Amino acid sequence: MADDSSHNQRTGDTTPEMPTREQRMPATFVESPHPATIAPNVLLDQCDLRFQRRSGPGGQHRNKTSSGVFLHHEPTSLVGEATERRSQADNRAAALNRLRFCLAMEVRTPSIFDGSDNEIENAFRQQYTGSPLKINERNEAKAAVIALLLNDLHAAGGQPSAVGARWKVSTSAIVRLIKSHPAAFVLLNSIRDHHLRGPLK
Repeated sequence: MADDSSHNQRTGDTTPEMPTREQRMPATFVESPHPATIAPNVLLDQCDLRFQRRSGPGGQHRNKTSSGVFLHHEPTSLVGEATERRSQADNRAAALNRLRFCLAMEVRTPSIFDGSDNEIENAFRQQYTGSPLKINERNEAKAAVIALLLNDLHAAGGQPSAVGARWKVSTSAIVRLIKSHPAAFVLLNSIRDHHLRGPLK
């Protein structure tokens, strides 16, 4: 199944059936704004930063600097880490990016279907409403937009057609962006399975 829009067209049902809050898949909720949407320096302030010496080959060329970075996000206890680069600054940037995507997967904030009206989240929604959702991997907005789409997909029972109508984007654009981050696609299909919907391919 590509998405729900083709099924709706075949059955003549153009309005996706929305689950009640009680019917939604269990999830961990935090206060808005979603932590994946906040500015990097603000997110860093919420983290316990720890450095660790990189593992590597022995001998005189062994790297002896503590360049590995672990970011423990204290409000959620989620962790982003990076140890593969020699530069501490590069590892910190990579760890922060991984933390943002981890947060996008693991925690939810109220969706657009719940009347969400957070200023920070709304800025991302307004920027990407009506867009093709083609977001470069290096764009720090990608984790934020995926987090907000997952909020809405969670509330909509995993139906991209319902979410696309609110974002004014095609269902294929939503599915393409979610598929670009494999963990997000797995989560979307888990939501669909919870609501007894077939998996997206």
